[in-house]
Amino acid sequence: MTKFKMNKLIFLTVFAMSINAFSQDVIMPLWPKGKIPNQIVSNEKEVHEQKDILRISKVQEPTIEVYLPSKKNATGQAVLIFPGGGYSILAYDWEGTDIAKFLNSKGIAGIVVKYRLPSSISQTNQEYVPLIDVQRALRMVRSKAEEFHIDATKIGIMGFSAGGHLASTLGTHFDEKIYDPIDEVDKLSARPDFMVLCYPVISMNESWAHNGSQNNLLTKKPRSGLTDYFSNEKQVNTTTPPTFLVHASDDKGVPVENSLVFYRALIKNEVPAAMHIFPKGGHGFGLGLKDKYLRTWPELLFGWMESLD
Repeated sequence: MTKFKMNKLIFLTVFAMSINAFSQDVIMPLWPKGKIPNQIVSNEKEVHEQKDILRISKVQEPTIEVYLPSKKNATGQAVLIFPGGGYSILAYDWEGTDIAKFLNSKGIAGIVVKYRLPSSISQTNQEYVPLIDVQRALRMVRSKAEEFHIDATKIGIMGFSAGGHLASTLGTHFDEKIYDPIDEVDKLSARPDFMVLCYPVISMNESWAHNGSQNNLLTKKPRSGLTDYFSNEKQVNTTTPPTFLVHASDDKGVPVENSLVFYRALIKNEVPAAMHIFPKGGHGFGLGLKDKYLRTWPELLFGWMESLD
């Protein structure tokens, strides 16, 4: 082997090792193999479709995908991200990994949760399955605070659309036992330290409720009591975490009333809350980067997050 080829091989080897050493995303299963709660063995398979965005459906193995900022930039804060999709799909990059990378630019750990979507084929009591997964995800991240170089008392959640409903569900049902503990992780608190709700679905029984999310989560014939249980404006109390809400007035998919009614419930219970309603943006605007006004919402969020310290 010539000296040139040897040097080239050494360079490529070192370069590959560097990429591996500084790679920011790590995917971890939420549950030990064979111990996923409420799971039924079936022929249902997970589906990934990459078009304008990555859409994941029929999730079978819930995971967290962890993006960490450099240690020098880290604030100690972490945010678990719940992509939306009407409890039918997950808009996994648009409202997930893109958000995590954006948070990293501000020194915040971004952790995307690939949670199971309700399925009568592969689950029992499908209504509780997404909540089961995100309770576990919050506990798992808290258990790994030292490993991830984050503060265990500064772990928040962020949800978009139906993911916003799931986030508000966790924020109002974090202390309810909905699965049997399987290890030491499940002894930790599932309470988020703060919530960020982006054009969230909130109610399940009002005229402006999002029918798709309601039908996918609760079915078209919900069992008694579940519509109120998952109408999270009715579940707010003084232990609900501080909350930041963002919505657009012209949202035709999930009307702005969802954010308004949740904000009123927070204020009634003296929970610290901030809400930003933009005149336009429609539904599913994500980071809003293509609109000069709408794209200011993440900066408003970062300022609010700093105020929590």
